Amino acid sequence: MKIVFFGTPEFAVPSLEGLLAHPDFDVIAVVTQPDKRRGRGNQLIPSPVKALAEEHGLPTWQPRSVKKDVETLEKLRDSQADGFVVVAYGQILSQAILDMPRLGCVNAHGSILPKYRGAAPIQWSLYHGEPETGITTMLMDAGMDTGAMLRVSRIAIAPLTNAHELATQLSNVSADLLIETLLQLNQGTAQPISQDSTQATYAPLIKKEDYELDWSKSAIALHNQVRGFFPNCNTTFRGEPLKIIATIPLDPTYWAGLPPNTQAGLTKGLADSLNVDREPGTIAAIAKGLGAIVQTGSGHLLLKEIQLSGKRPQSGADFANGTRLAIGEQLGRAKG
Repeated sequence: MKIVFFGTPEFAVPSLEGLLAHPDFDVIAVVTQPDKRRGRGNQLIPSPVKALAEEHGLPTWQPRSVKKDVETLEKLRDSQADGFVVVAYGQILSQAILDMPRLGCVNAHGSILPKYRGAAPIQWSLYHGEPETGITTMLMDAGMDTGAMLRVSRIAIAPLTNAHELATQLSNVSADLLIETLLQLNQGTAQPISQDSTQATYAPLIKKEDYELDWSKSAIALHNQVRGFFPNCNTTFRGEPLKIIATIPLDPTYWAGLPPNTQAGLTKGLADSLNVDREPGTIAAIAKGLGAIVQTGSGHLLLKEIQLSGKRPQSGADFANGTRLAIGEQLGRAKG
């Protein structure tokens, strides 16, 4: 099968690697987003997909708008590809592009459709505390993730898994599922299933305000926000910005898999401090060797990893020791 691959971030790399390694596929070109300037030197940095494509000597096309770039459209039309494969490309394809390949355009989406259609399905599934997610392959249409479903692969979400870890898991699932899907399409054995749009939910682009922590929320809701929008959630501490990178709710449900000494540290000798009624956002206790425990609107939350403004990420224990943190100090302010 002749394939043109559309993709940009690290999430798409395993899928491209899988197609390149499989004897039944011939990846003839890659379409990816334009290079972006990053770092102190403001240098142009290629996308992870472009870097892999160049390693394999593949033609790489980087239109600013794939729908409007005449040269790219001509190349796509002339490719006579059997299929276009799209994994986290970052641009919407026009109907004219969708109609070009013989077998259509196949997308691997990071959710169990029709739930979490949109740009950030992995992040929002964690934010909402979903117990499972997966990859859905579908035949693309002109809508936003509304095409007929081809295959679904599900995985459980562990209580402490963050967005980066979940994306890594799902990227590998995507690589395997895409190959199965494309082989079935080529053999004529695929059975597309229409989505039930009445069950659809949406995963929009994440906004700056989504990163702000409101300590009046429950410990579990805050934990899901921190891991869903990893590593960017923030509050304030002593008037300065503070990133909250990893947390653990003081609920045994979230302790499975933690070392026994860590589990013990989450409760040992803290009962008196945790039984005091405090304003949300207040440091309620300091667990020795682990870090600060914060009062929330419902329950308590351990700050497992943080990042002070202008500093490197550090453990919650180092934060508590280095700042000489005191019980009763306040993080941010609860909204409302």
